[in-house]
Amino acid sequence: MTTPFPTKDSLRICFAHVAYALHDTLQMRNSGIQSFQVWDYDSLVARGSGLDVLVISGLWNNDILAHAPDLRFIQSIGAGYDQFPLDELRSRGIRLANASGVNKNAVSEHTFSLILSLTRHLKSGARNQRDHFWRGMISEIPRREDELAGKTLGIVGMGAIGSRVAKIAKAFDMTVLATKRNPATAEGPADKVVTPDRVDELLTQSDILVLTCSLNHRTRNLINADSLSRMKPTAYLINMARGGCVDESALIDALANGVIAGAGLDVVDREPLPDDSPLWDMDNVVLTPHTGGETQAYEDNVIDILLENVDRLTSGQPDLYNQVL
Repeated sequence: MTTPFPTKDSLRICFAHVAYALHDTLQMRNSGIQSFQVWDYDSLVARGSGLDVLVISGLWNNDILAHAPDLRFIQSIGAGYDQFPLDELRSRGIRLANASGVNKNAVSEHTFSLILSLTRHLKSGARNQRDHFWRGMISEIPRREDELAGKTLGIVGMGAIGSRVAKIAKAFDMTVLATKRNPATAEGPADKVVTPDRVDELLTQSDILVLTCSLNHRTRNLINADSLSRMKPTAYLINMARGGCVDESALIDALANGVIAGAGLDVVDREPLPDDSPLWDMDNVVLTPHTGGETQAYEDNVIDILLENVDRLTSGQPDLYNQVL
């Protein structure tokens, strides 16, 4: 017989994150639910006993399960859940939901900040401002800033983020091509959506290629020397997915040798990016430190999903919002 999920007034929730003040955000909601925050793994282990709900992402380690015998539900703070041992969670009767869509506004907006940084030369503009240099007009057309209207944007992964990227792209009067496992379920306003096995159509036709896909065995090193060679030499690559989706050494070679025009990277293969990486000093690269989804609204967005799932669990509903298990 399955043990009933604890009631709200007896529930104990732990928020485990190195930066996000999720406990404070929940308490401001006056929900009456008990919670506490830990900022590191050792503190999580020390307080695991008696824990019912764990809200976590990067601090996860499978050994946590040995220190949290009463754990009933895990709410992932991010969309990804590849770090969790699904078979073991299932065998222990632990439910799992991700936070898909929690940062779709933030990441899609950040996507265009990288695109505009590249096409409008904002990186060199900031450098010129620092140096008090007023750049004159440019005669060579290929060296000038560019417009997005009429360009083709390719989106690899037409989920919640990719769909909003498509919506923004249409506001710029761009043509949108995208991939999705089931094109019939695509929600964004794309001009054409194809299955992932037809990604070559995006590679050859896109002026800007945006990665918003998950990282798995199909997408690891999806962008490699061969795929980069199929892109236009004037094209830009924007990676908002995971660093492992791109063969970084092949990308560096492509950027150094003019195979593509540039890249906007919010994620890299090794984070933090090593000090000796050539990406730091490339003029045709704009880097941000995996902050695409990190905005002032993030905690509230996570709490919205968490409270919806707590409502479902405490009322005995079988399905979770963004259910994984």
